[in-house]
Amino acid sequence: MNKVVLVTGANSGIGLALCERLLSQDAGGLQLCLACRNMRRAQAARSALLASHPTAQVALLQMDTSSISSVIAAAQEVKLRYNRLDYLYLNAGIMPNPQFDVKAFFKGIFSSHIITMFSTGVGILTQKDCVTPDGLQEVFATNLFGHFLLIRELEPVLCRAGQTSQLIWTSSSNAHRSAFTLDDIQHQRQSQPYSSSKYASDLLSLALNTHYNKQGLYSSVICPGFVKTSLTYGILPSFPAFLWTLLMPLFWFIRIFINTFTLTPYNGAEALLWLFKQKPESLDPLVKYHSLTSGLGNNYTQPHKMDIDLETSETLYEKLLQLESEVRKKLKEKQKDSQQVRSGPAGARSS
Repeated sequence: MNKVVLVTGANSGIGLALCERLLSQDAGGLQLCLACRNMRRAQAARSALLASHPTAQVALLQMDTSSISSVIAAAQEVKLRYNRLDYLYLNAGIMPNPQFDVKAFFKGIFSSHIITMFSTGVGILTQKDCVTPDGLQEVFATNLFGHFLLIRELEPVLCRAGQTSQLIWTSSSNAHRSAFTLDDIQHQRQSQPYSSSKYASDLLSLALNTHYNKQGLYSSVICPGFVKTSLTYGILPSFPAFLWTLLMPLFWFIRIFINTFTLTPYNGAEALLWLFKQKPESLDPLVKYHSLTSGLGNNYTQPHKMDIDLETSETLYEKLLQLESEVRKKLKEKQKDSQQVRSGPAGARSS
């Protein structure tokens, strides 16, 4: 049977590059599902994939991971379409409204911290988060909680007797323990929501292995390296396009010494593709798999131990379960109120 692969955030960047690479490797043996928030862009992505792989099976799924109702509706659709799900790539993510410190940027260029600055944004970036209609912090909901809820909803097609399935998270080198606290998992009171959400995804992956490995479901985490995507360009919204062109020679030079500068989405998807080829039972749950590109342009994957622990991961998991219970309760109440509003006038007329 064809392997069923679902990729969130698949209409551009690393997600789209992964889809292209998966089809290039095995177009006839996959059922590929692109889960995207913007269906116009999703249609364009599907057309591009079919142009190079006309016989491929590429389906679309509307889903906004920041919206509880959207995630639940999308999961229901997946369960109607497929009786199995072999790979779930948890790739969708946002870094909203970055505030860029120009002075710190130019100071950092001529310092020993230049590699860390470009790789993680530390010292030059802060973000202003906002709240979703569900009452959740947007970065937390989009990058982490929406994916957690999706996994929970898709348990019937992910956990199948005698079969294995893989969860593969797109994390970041910006996932820092210092940005995350169990007392504020949504990162409401601080200024690094992206870093917090990515560190939380590292923790959650470990917890998911603890709870689901016996059911044949395995979770892994990757870092794509420093890649030029729409998210990256959004970091410097006031920079003219030509400045990126001027910076490219510097990036290429840095890559001779630091192979985390993958630069293109194709290169950044290397670890995602590598994990597709592995037996999940053989993978280390405490490791993050990094996409790397040599100075000569050769791509490879390298494991690095994550700064995480079982106790913290388990506490986060329990907090997410509690939050899941709360949002489901609120959603039911909202749906009940909506039904009462719709039925009220009709009842009045009948009396």
